[in-house]
Amino acid sequence: MRVLLVEDDPLLASGLQVALRQANYWVDHVSDGQMALTALASHDFDLVILDLGLPKVDGLEVLRTVRARPDHTPVLILSARDSAAHRVQGLDLGADDYLTKPFDLDELKARLRVLERRRTGTSTNLLQLGALEIDLNAMRVSWDGRAVELQPYEFKLLRKLAESPSQIFSREQLEASLYGWGEGVESNAINVYVHNLRKKISPQIIRTVRGIGFSIQAVDER
Repeated sequence: MRVLLVEDDPLLASGLQVALRQANYWVDHVSDGQMALTALASHDFDLVILDLGLPKVDGLEVLRTVRARPDHTPVLILSARDSAAHRVQGLDLGADDYLTKPFDLDELKARLRVLERRRTGTSTNLLQLGALEIDLNAMRVSWDGRAVELQPYEFKLLRKLAESPSQIFSREQLEASLYGWGEGVESNAINVYVHNLRKKISPQIIRTVRGIGFSIQAVDER
């Protein structure tokens, strides 16, 4: 899951990036509202963590822009503005959740998991597709009851496909979901990950749609 973190406190932003990446989120960080608007205009994100007291453009204006988009990217406000009036204002403008600073990191991650479930339309953090099971919390994968060891990028790719099993993703879409800004991407990286997933799980698990991209399909080995 690709997260845009909009936070102007460098110490807090650094700590959040480390914690969220350890929890298998891919995090892009910007430190002011104008940079957030630029990022949102040029990239797709699965979730936005948004401070309100931002330089250049206030967080509420960023929120209004997000909500003007045709998609419904979940937004969690993370702010020191802790009055009931501020919380009501943020939620009324379209935020999906509001957490005040200081906060407990485990609570933040739990709230993010709730937003994930809401976004993907699932009631648990377990994705199941035929004989494939993906535990999003523990970052474990099993195939027909057998544990499958995956590298981080293999897990991210499998998760991206499994969250939308009816969708065909282009190579560019998959690269954008796996890699952050400025990170070098090998031209054949997606092909390598797909090859590895087929080898580790099943040759039929990922379908190549020639000239378009890749999709996942249910295969029941039982």
